[in-house]
Amino acid sequence: MKSKVLNAILLVTWLAPFELLALPEMVIGEATINPGIHLTFEGAIKDDVAPLGVFLAENETDVHIEMLAHWSEDAPKGSVPGGYVAYLQVELLVKNERTDTSITVQLAPHVNLSDNLHYAQNIKLPGKIDDKYTLKFIIEPPMNGSLGLHYDWREQVGEKFTPGGNFTFEGLDFSKIAKTTRR
Repeated sequence: MKSKVLNAILLVTWLAPFELLALPEMVIGEATINPGIHLTFEGAIKDDVAPLGVFLAENETDVHIEMLAHWSEDAPKGSVPGGYVAYLQVELLVKNERTDTSITVQLAPHVNLSDNLHYAQNIKLPGKIDDKYTLKFIIEPPMNGSLGLHYDWREQVGEKFTPGGNFTFEGLDFSKIAKTTRR
């Protein structure tokens, strides 16, 4: 019993510098697209993402928008449940519900220690951080020529990797996330 308590204390002490337990995240929604791809849409605290110049600097960012894409239990044979689904094209439309101002960004593959591989982007909201926003995620199959589909996939799953899908979430309040910092 003593060793279990000591191990728990050591684990918490080791995790403390990562602040993984204290950071709020906003789950925007979840969905599934064919063939067995589970999607989780999140609003996260702005972060320092490298290389600078390619990704928006943390001090210019309001919120870090993420989409986790993992194989579900219903995925095709050979897919590892929980494994990252690569090569998706993910576009995000962010619309301010008060002003109708909007921006469009591409979510790019990112990696960190809490979510591992995911699609994300630091963004500057098109308005005040306490305005309400609508987010539309547009998921497309991989860019033509970027992923080869073998004969068995085409015969058993289909001619496309995925048909993709569009997912809209309205009335989102990012003020709590936007006012929080990681460091």
